[in-house]
Amino acid sequence: QVQLVESGGGLVQAGSSLRLSCAASGRTISSYPMAWFRQAPGKEREFVAAITWDGGSTYYADSVKGRFTISRDNAKNTVYLQMNSLKPEDTAVYSCAADNRPFGGLRVRPTEYEYWGQGTQVTVSS
Repeated sequence: QVQLVESGGGLVQAGSSLRLSCAASGRTISSYPMAWFRQAPGKEREFVAAITWDGGSTYYADSVKGRFTISRDNAKNTVYLQMNSLKPEDTAVYSCAADNRPFGGLRVRPTEYEYWGQGTQVTVSS
């Protein structure tokens, strides 16, 4: 069983940056792909970014490509999401997710991830 706890959210102005963290406990995540998703009020959960177990490959939603960067520190059992040039449309609850397939490839559907954090609120004002 994996427990995921996100942190780093907040209220910022458009154009600002935030760095989200996702700390895992209960089991090492070093062998598993990880991802970030977000959900805005009244909208479905959407994929943001994913990273392979070793950080060798990443994949981003078109809406965040070039602005967001996903990374991981397996020694710290933590995944990060660096968000730059934030826009009001980035406002959402951001959640990290852990796959349960060791050394698996990247996936973008929420139903394909086994473990989830509770989320952290990111609000971007215009």
